[in-house]
Amino acid sequence: MKIFLDSANIEQIRQAKALGAIEGVTTNPSLLAREKGDWKKIVRQICKEIDGPVSVEVLATDSVAMLAEARDIVKIAPNVIVKVPVTLEGLKTIAVLRERGVETNATLVFSPNQALLAAKAGASFVSPFVGRLDDIGQDGMQVIEDIMTIFRNYDLPSQVLAASIRHTNHFFQAALLGADAATVPLSVLLDLVKHPLTDIGLAKFLADWSAKE
Repeated sequence: MKIFLDSANIEQIRQAKALGAIEGVTTNPSLLAREKGDWKKIVRQICKEIDGPVSVEVLATDSVAMLAEARDIVKIAPNVIVKVPVTLEGLKTIAVLRERGVETNATLVFSPNQALLAAKAGASFVSPFVGRLDDIGQDGMQVIEDIMTIFRNYDLPSQVLAASIRHTNHFFQAALLGADAATVPLSVLLDLVKHPLTDIGLAKFLADWSAKE
């Protein structure tokens, strides 16, 4: 499973990169809005830090404007992927971008039906939002499982990117279900490393070695 960092913060991205654990980055308008400076310069800097795909979302809501934004976004760096919400206009946009050879990340996916339509339109990645589904009392991981089953049924080439990952169990379940990728905030990435027995074991090894001396 590919691991992406869900962040637009350069320092966080560098910290995650140093672990050798991430293969891409996902951003969204909210994440970019938190950072100071011109958003295009921020994205360009992220793309220099990360060789893998960097998702950047359009802000427009109609297809003509989305396509215009996409033309600008892809000029930022060769590893940029255009992030498009799964709406009627978004699906039109994804279909046109596929014809133009532009990779896309279908975002704000909350149902298997939306995921299937995005895949049919030609999305490179389809991003179901696990945590937000849990927030409204639905089972986000069940939606991931259903999408994986449908995509396997028809051998669809779109990759399933588990998004809105809130904790380590979300990550574990996504991996268990065979999701192609998961995008996580830095806090979750760091939590993946932690285990109390690791800390206890390390402390004992050090204590035993000190006693020997």
